[in-house]
Amino acid sequence: MKVDKILIATTNKGKLKEFKHLFKDTGITILSLDDMNEKIEVVEDRETFLENAIKKATEYAKFYNLPVIAEDAGLEIEALGGFPGVYSARFFSFKEFGGEEPVQDSIDRANILKVLRLMANEKNRKARFVSNVVFYVPEETGIWTEGYLYGEIVDKPVGEGGFGYDPIFKPEGYQKTLAQLSPEEKNRISHRGKAVKKLINILEKILQWKN
Repeated sequence: MKVDKILIATTNKGKLKEFKHLFKDTGITILSLDDMNEKIEVVEDRETFLENAIKKATEYAKFYNLPVIAEDAGLEIEALGGFPGVYSARFFSFKEFGGEEPVQDSIDRANILKVLRLMANEKNRKARFVSNVVFYVPEETGIWTEGYLYGEIVDKPVGEGGFGYDPIFKPEGYQKTLAQLSPEEKNRISHRGKAVKKLINILEKILQWKN
């Protein structure tokens, strides 16, 4: 089986940029949902990152008849009982935990402000990023991998790079937030980078895409 293109099931430009960087030496053409003429929306309504990733990968792959990589990832904060978790992308609007946070500049900013509000008096700052990545080819192949990045939540946003919660997350062993790291540094240690590299190693062996 030969694979020369893969659809990344996202419209998130920051996430897509990271995937393209991680796949840059594979010879694979990376497509996004924005490249597709017909549009469908797959709702992330499952209870775990892996279940959401599986749902997105299988439904997009069957609709577009393309190999698909889908990921669900998020931030888990120990003092908040694992929240935002699967609600990471829309935590600002999740009324059931901490109430809504008004969107002023951007959704990313609103999510960050909500986390900082809830963590204002917490001494335990431990957190981790989780990534579950699923590769699926209709009726042929299904693979999933995972990656984790451990660290802590800082008191205020620092750095201009990255996206999402990067400005308030400081990885273990670093004195900088993810938003202060270069793309190369971030991909080397990130939860997504770890999961995708595992996937690439598996795909190179079973799909022989360089042949």
